Amino acid sequence: MKEKANIFATKAHAGQFRKNTQDPYITHPVRVAKRLEGSGFSDELVAAGYLHDVVEDTSVTIEEIELHFGANVAELVSAHTEDKSKSWVERKQQTINTVKTANKEVKYLIVADKLDNLLSVENSLHKQGDVTWNHFNAGYSEQKWYNESIARHMFEDLQEDEIPPYFDTYLKAVNRVFG
Repeated sequence: MKEKANIFATKAHAGQFRKNTQDPYITHPVRVAKRLEGSGFSDELVAAGYLHDVVEDTSVTIEEIELHFGANVAELVSAHTEDKSKSWVERKQQTINTVKTANKEVKYLIVADKLDNLLSVENSLHKQGDVTWNHFNAGYSEQKWYNESIARHMFEDLQEDEIPPYFDTYLKAVNRVFG
């Protein structure tokens, strides 16, 4: 299932590139999936890591995800997918609300994604400086609000033994970038 999801996502994201770089977009979902796999999570969650942006950023539908990968993977992807018809603030507030109330697998997926995004921003800041913020729909203060809100709520309803090490990595990255 994991390899099938990787291939599916690679095809779906063909021709797309990451902000601030000329890296193929698929490098991001691959890193997210590998982080989830390295944390020992289920094949379904790892598959969702590969697929987490395909509905949001390509013509692939949730129904196609369910057809190819099953209802659980589709639910994970759906819980993470933003409604692009809404404003940036509305979309990010919805993600924050999801992190507050979602089941642990959804939290794991969202934080793995946000960590990879933030590490990419941090790398760009080191290379390009504050001009990095000009490449995003929202600047420093909005990004600070968003990432700090995710960090503040990601632990809700999780037991100590349910918290993967990369949650701490995310907290440290938030502090480095915005502290």
